[in-house]
Amino acid sequence: MQDDNPTPHHKLPHAPARHRRRIGRRGRRLAVGAVAVLGLGLGGVVVTSLDDSPTPVSLDAQASAEAAARAEAAARADRSARESAAPATPESPTPTPTASPSRTPGASPTAKPRPTATKATKATTKTTSAAPKPDWVIPMAGAAITSCYGPRWGTLHAGIDFALPAGTPVRAASKGTVTKAGDVGDGYGISVVIDHGNGYLTHYAHLSTTRVNVGEKVSTGQTIGLEGSTGDSTGPHLHFEVHQGQMWNQIDPAPFLRARGIDVAC
Repeated sequence: MQDDNPTPHHKLPHAPARHRRRIGRRGRRLAVGAVAVLGLGLGGVVVTSLDDSPTPVSLDAQASAEAAARAEAAARADRSARESAAPATPESPTPTPTASPSRTPGASPTAKPRPTATKATKATTKTTSAAPKPDWVIPMAGAAITSCYGPRWGTLHAGIDFALPAGTPVRAASKGTVTKAGDVGDGYGISVVIDHGNGYLTHYAHLSTTRVNVGEKVSTGQTIGLEGSTGDSTGPHLHFEVHQGQMWNQIDPAPFLRARGIDVAC
């Protein structure tokens, strides 16, 4: 619709002149950011510039960049808040690895390694304790038996005859006290009698010499004289008798000695 009284253009009054100030680069950025915030969700291209030469700006790209920047800032703020709120925990020391013992082939998995034996544990002092001496011994070890206890030539042979070369030591069959030492003219020649204090006496006859005296204490196996052939004897030998209870009550020496661990061939 046209005005009935048009006014010629040359007669229109002029608007007051406005001075335009060129906005710098920083100002343009701020303006673009403001426009981008207002234009979220709107597509297309908007030309905004306070400058004389407008620059096209993509609102989608700008919005994406701004959203990414805000998300990154929010994430940093949230992470900083969590780190400041989390309680400080002391660092646990790093465990020192321990070397596991090497397994021996064929050994049980649960078997513990045996400690290495040292010289101190290997070295053992051998103490050889002397064997206890027997209470009774044979008066002439290794001798041949030439006659046993029993009847002989119409009379009682009241002992055992042991034969070895003349001068062989004769030993006390057991400990005791010497009650006779020498030749008293009874046919036994030089002889020794020992009282063992347990109801038994032993008699050693036909010696060549004695090594003990009457009243002397002797020990088991002690040398009391040397073998000979004195008295009623036909050759060097030891006539050995055992008397029970009193002198001249002779008993068989063989079972008596066997009962005390001494075996004789009679």
